[in-house]
Amino acid sequence: MARKPYEHELLRLQHELVQLQEWVRAEGARLVVVFEGRDAAGKGGAIKRVTEFLNPRIARVVALPKPTERQRTQWYFQRYVEQLPAAGEIVLFDRSWYNRAGVEKVMGFCTAEEHRQFLDQCPTFERMLIESGILLRKYWFSVSDTEQQRRFRGRLEDPMRRWKLSPMDLESITRWEDYSRAKDEMFARTDTPESPWYVVESDDKRRARINMIAHLLSGLPYREVAPPRIELPERPPSRGYRRPPREAQTYVPDHAARLG
Repeated sequence: MARKPYEHELLRLQHELVQLQEWVRAEGARLVVVFEGRDAAGKGGAIKRVTEFLNPRIARVVALPKPTERQRTQWYFQRYVEQLPAAGEIVLFDRSWYNRAGVEKVMGFCTAEEHRQFLDQCPTFERMLIESGILLRKYWFSVSDTEQQRRFRGRLEDPMRRWKLSPMDLESITRWEDYSRAKDEMFARTDTPESPWYVVESDDKRRARINMIAHLLSGLPYREVAPPRIELPERPPSRGYRRPPREAQTYVPDHAARLG
């Protein structure tokens, strides 16, 4: 997708996302958006564009680290429940409870019984969320093996992005078919009428972001909420207070001035 139409449409959609945010706040709605997909599929970039102009006190991103020893003894969904939104909040999961159906299954971080139990319980868990009033949307970012390899190579050669290339990323290259098999089984069990998966073709990152955001907005019953009337007050006249001299404070050096 060409840059100019992409940027024009993205800005329009981001304006709509702000309207969505204000509707969520005003109505006390609770919105959960799950971002899943293969490594380097573009989830992080899409999340950044969604949240760019949103209030972080209303819309927050959840990207949980690996569970602690204590969390491993809890009900699997428990630490995700703690992150669910209250009224007037949006939560974006950068990977979610579906870790168990993907990386944990493929890498052997869970047992076969734990994986089976997850697939059994997940539709019920999501049904409970929806019945409680949570608006749940699930997006799977689909990337081809050729494009994934190209993005990995780009990370490897870019010192600013090399940190994004994890051992799990490298392992996913050699386990491509294992991940495919795990994803297909996950879809077969968790792509339900009340909580469907929406697949985002993401070889073209710009197109993927536009398509995903437009779809999210199209499926939510938000409306424009009139902003409160705000007037800037007049600054009152000075009452004679004298501030300490500038020399009494330590200022950041003007590095910018040396750039010419």
